[in-house]
Amino acid sequence: MDSLRQGVFALYQGGWLPEMFQYAFLTNALVAALVMGPLLGALGPLVVVKRLAFFSEAVGHGALTGVALGILLGEPATQPLVALFCFCLMFALLLHWVKSRTQVPYDALVGVFLSFAIALGAALLLYVAKKVNVHILENVLFGSILTVKDTDILVLVVIAILALGLIWRGANRALLASLSPELAQTRGINVRLYDYLFVLLIALVTVASVKVVGAILVGALLLIPATTARLISRNGRQFFWLSVLCSTLSCLLGIVLPMAGALPIPSGAAIVMFAAAGFVLALALRRWRRIE
Repeated sequence: MDSLRQGVFALYQGGWLPEMFQYAFLTNALVAALVMGPLLGALGPLVVVKRLAFFSEAVGHGALTGVALGILLGEPATQPLVALFCFCLMFALLLHWVKSRTQVPYDALVGVFLSFAIALGAALLLYVAKKVNVHILENVLFGSILTVKDTDILVLVVIAILALGLIWRGANRALLASLSPELAQTRGINVRLYDYLFVLLIALVTVASVKVVGAILVGALLLIPATTARLISRNGRQFFWLSVLCSTLSCLLGIVLPMAGALPIPSGAAIVMFAAAGFVLALALRRWRRIE
């Protein structure tokens, strides 16, 4: 972590970054954005292709319940990591397990689990609100760069290394399993294994990003940059790299510009608004191409 911070501080000393990056919490936030942006952008195309956008939203909202459980079980209010990860992983695996064993439409099934997670989280938050400052809960909902600690960056880095390693080794097989499961099975690819691995990755990345983006909005950052990239890309390679670029730019702009302008906007809201602005620009560019 120190080497990452020193790199950002060196950029500040060289005049590449504004003066506000002399503060440690902003340096932490920038490092988190540089890790989180490419990671969410890399997973986004598969989320769009597999139509799992609603799933990532459900896992993000499930983080509310995980945080509440962690606080009730005695974990630190600012970092209830064990309960948060355990609940969200069990939530994601149970949802996917039920999906594979029922004929219920997937969007309806996700809606059931999402409603349950929100209801349970709301019930538990009534008890949690008596024990902790309500602003901590606001940070969980909408994200805050002030709460990003070394532990959060370390978790992001570990998950990023794991995710990028899996993408590097199995991206083509995972994409084939997503687009044509029958063809993948004929080629000896274990489609179910890749489905579960991908679900686990989405859950891990979603939970790790909650501190910066917020539980309510983290799913949007998996979806919007990838959807933007799909509008303007001409092939799969462009789709992937444009998604990474859009996600990273959204994270950086959403963290830096509100602080530079002294705007009281949560980091999660700012990041998603910049991502949405990119989507609108992509729509306009696509329309302009058609006119030409």
